[in-house]
Amino acid sequence: MALGACAVIAAGTAAGLTAAGSGNQPLARSSAIGAGSGSPADHLNVTASAPAPSPPARSSRPAPSASPKAAPTARSQAAAGGQDPFSAAAAAYLSVRADTVLAAVYDIGTGRTWRLGQGQPQAEASVVKLDVLETLLAEHDQDDGTGLSDSDRLLTEQMIEYSDNDAATSLWYEVGGAARISSFNAKAGLTHTAPSSCVVCPGFSWPGWGLTTTTPDDQIALLRQLVVPSPLLTKAERDYALSLMEDVTPTQRWGISGGVPAQVTVALKNGWLPLQGADSDWQVNSVGWVSGEGRNYLIAVLTTGNPSEQYGIDTIDRLAAMAWQGMG
Repeated sequence: MALGACAVIAAGTAAGLTAAGSGNQPLARSSAIGAGSGSPADHLNVTASAPAPSPPARSSRPAPSASPKAAPTARSQAAAGGQDPFSAAAAAYLSVRADTVLAAVYDIGTGRTWRLGQGQPQAEASVVKLDVLETLLAEHDQDDGTGLSDSDRLLTEQMIEYSDNDAATSLWYEVGGAARISSFNAKAGLTHTAPSSCVVCPGFSWPGWGLTTTTPDDQIALLRQLVVPSPLLTKAERDYALSLMEDVTPTQRWGISGGVPAQVTVALKNGWLPLQGADSDWQVNSVGWVSGEGRNYLIAVLTTGNPSEQYGIDTIDRLAAMAWQGMG
């Protein structure tokens, strides 16, 4: 394992951290689980090389409205109160889809949560990069800023804005891998997320951290660390993480942004990964924060068993548009 880790790190150094992606190419080709190059067809974000231009100017964001109440436990929409943004139309839409979908929406103002779908935790693909980022920030905690070095800032920008796999692998090792991420997750209230035990996994072509499994509820818990005061992250750290998610490269701004007007703030992280073979059984995920026009919510959508990457993207785009309308 130690030899495998060294090999990965060495490969990342030699490649100059050029991968950007989603999961289309083997690790040896510098992959990016969850990021794509020109179109969302680059997989796991498995990877296409991404440039490292000067980061764009950070967008300003409205402060999240009032601190949210604790999310209610799983129960019916009637018990939780309010109108379910996942209406009967969402269930009807999914009834004719080939993929398996798990989703949750959390209203920041009221603390209500609505859920869609049932099933086991699903692979995260590049969505796990958000967990890596938060763990890194928590470990470098400083009251007056993020505490990150210039090199770590560059890696985090590449990992989140371009979904660069080499950057993610470097930071995965830096934060202490599965053990340290699990420790952070326990503090953040994640109860059904299992970080992958391998980065170079036998029989798997992409970076193994993409096989970390999670649930929508756990992703909501992770996102909450960024939009409400948290003992784990300072305000500067929360603002920094959200600024990266708001500045995701345009070709990756699909998913939970579906149907959301351009002027509304959207901070997201997507992931895509072919679980079987080179191009089959796609895992496609999108999580993030949407705020504007009277709405302020967190949303997480996980989809597996997709016949293609685009199929999963289409599913999430449609559900995100329904959620946007339902939250109005």
